Amino acid sequence: MTISPDVISRLKAALGEGGWSQDPDRLAPKLIEWRDRWHGSTPFLALPKTTQEVAAVVGVCAQTGTPLVPQGGNTGLVGGQIPLGEVLLSTERMRAIRDIDALDDVLVAEAGVTLQAAHEAALEKGRRFPLDIASQGTATIGGIVSTNAGGTAVLRYGNTRELVLGLEAVLPNGEVWNGLKRLRKDNTGYDLKQLLIGAEGTLGVVTAASLKLFPVLVSRATAVVGLAEPDAAIRLLARAKDEAGGAVEAFELMGRRGVDFVLKNIPNQRDPLSEVHPWYVLVEIASGEPMAAENAMERLLSRALDDGLIRDAAVALNESQAKAFWSVRENQSAGQKPEGATWKHDVSVPVSRVAEFLNQATARMEALVPGARVTAFGHVGDGNIHYDVIRPDGGDDAAHSALRGEGSRIVHDIVASMGGSISAEHGLGSMKTQEARRYKSPVEVAALAAIRQSLDPKRIMNPRVLF
Repeated sequence: MTISPDVISRLKAALGEGGWSQDPDRLAPKLIEWRDRWHGSTPFLALPKTTQEVAAVVGVCAQTGTPLVPQGGNTGLVGGQIPLGEVLLSTERMRAIRDIDALDDVLVAEAGVTLQAAHEAALEKGRRFPLDIASQGTATIGGIVSTNAGGTAVLRYGNTRELVLGLEAVLPNGEVWNGLKRLRKDNTGYDLKQLLIGAEGTLGVVTAASLKLFPVLVSRATAVVGLAEPDAAIRLLARAKDEAGGAVEAFELMGRRGVDFVLKNIPNQRDPLSEVHPWYVLVEIASGEPMAAENAMERLLSRALDDGLIRDAAVALNESQAKAFWSVRENQSAGQKPEGATWKHDVSVPVSRVAEFLNQATARMEALVPGARVTAFGHVGDGNIHYDVIRPDGGDDAAHSALRGEGSRIVHDIVASMGGSISAEHGLGSMKTQEARRYKSPVEVAALAAIRQSLDPKRIMNPRVLF
């Protein structure tokens, strides 16, 4: 793909000094996905600081038919943010918190604000933005909106789609749509913001978002539980929901192999329990009533131990211990990275079928690749499993990678047979766009393609992604 010097010149003029770069060193970190699987290229990096500058860039691209890829914090795992010759538009300079209102419980943040910065801004007003992901120090508001990010608190608060009140975005024709409402009710036809959420930049560039805030809860209990099998986790989840009355915020499953990789490859980690168990669950309960979460956790674990549902449990006695428990969970992917070639799957199935999925998929993977090291973890409370198949210990990376397509097809077919999804929270990106067509009906694909054609008839916005 070649972008003409005239287009480059027009983009430079629209952005002004400091608003663009063609420096290879400046571009390099934005062209590589953190797992080192996706390597891209771009002739031009646009660095707008305002919505008007974003509109100017998109306008030039629309007029000239020039393809464009938006990028936030570059934490995506499916290649959707990596350009392959297109203009790259980074929102990194759009970092303003435009407003925080504790009465409306809303935070208005520009696209380049990191999730961590949004958390901190909310806390300054005695409020909480409850989207938590491992990459929150780097991931940006525009990115989480565009990928409909999930995270660890979906069980209680929902994913990004449920946490957005309004959006501002530049549409593919270069026009600005100001939909930064903060209404809880607006029943006036099609909801444009919901089209843009999860669209991965294909229907426009999100430039700002109005986000829901919640009270900071005064009572919080965090525990790690040892289990014999995943089915016990599902039964424990049902009990936790009943015991806590909707106050369960996180319910995270981890297999022992993943814990071992964290202990082996990540410094300053501790085994969460004194004895080794095949499976672990990290449970977090929170309440606005003092000691309510702690009491609910004590009742839950005591009864589960008495009934033989769980093998062991440890409750964090302070914030430091809670962070240590969470560190083991949040470093699952990083702990795997040194172990070699991996087939990664971000899938979801009905919660009731999580254990069945794990059993079926693991049997098939071990048959396909004897010695394969299956590592499963994730947000079992909402049925989202990160199911990873690592090459055999001492095996060949290239040989394992060559089987990725076959292995992933097996996993995805099992997921589909259970009414699940091949992408639970990372989106489709370049990696899964074509694969998704196998599992969506022709009727659905046609409807989705019609929406895109209507808004982006030249298909300039992230052209290799979605329908």
